[in-house]
Amino acid sequence: MSAGVPAVMVPPPPGVTRILGLDPGLRVTGFGIIDVANNRLGYVASGCIRTDDKTDSGLPQRLKAILDGVREVVATYRPGIAAVEKVFVNINPQSTLLLGQARGAVICGAVSCELPVAEYTALQIKQAVVGHGKAAKEQVQHMVMKLLVLATAPQPDAADALACAICHAHGSSGIGAIASPFARRRGGRMVGI
Repeated sequence: MSAGVPAVMVPPPPGVTRILGLDPGLRVTGFGIIDVANNRLGYVASGCIRTDDKTDSGLPQRLKAILDGVREVVATYRPGIAAVEKVFVNINPQSTLLLGQARGAVICGAVSCELPVAEYTALQIKQAVVGHGKAAKEQVQHMVMKLLVLATAPQPDAADALACAICHAHGSSGIGAIASPFARRRGGRMVGI
């Protein structure tokens, strides 16, 4: 069901905050897990929860697959919090409604495992990771790779989930300086000195 989830539990080391980032999607839901300790980010795992859209399984079964996939990731990696991307309003109302239902399944999966959930818009995530809210997906992938010191860029859905986790780490623990060590804030935005 989900790629990259080992069969054994991988709890965080003592003194480490583990963040689960989730990028909801009806066909593919990305997940990314990072550890934060001493103002440093560390990559733990990432992957995708895929639903079967080839068969006539129907929407309820696809939502159940997402819910179960999130629970499996939480049970395996034992994060302390989940960060979820907020739904944007699409031109197609039906697509927006379906994405909202997938997002609901993601949130329910996290909450049913007793995880607190933080929510961020795509603009907030791109701002935290790349430095501006209009960044392209490739820029997000590149910065995720650089910030987490990865040899290769993660697949797009997993990169978006990792970016969501990084956004929470930067915003919740005041370690925004990781992205730019010689930066200061002006009007809520990071600017170089």
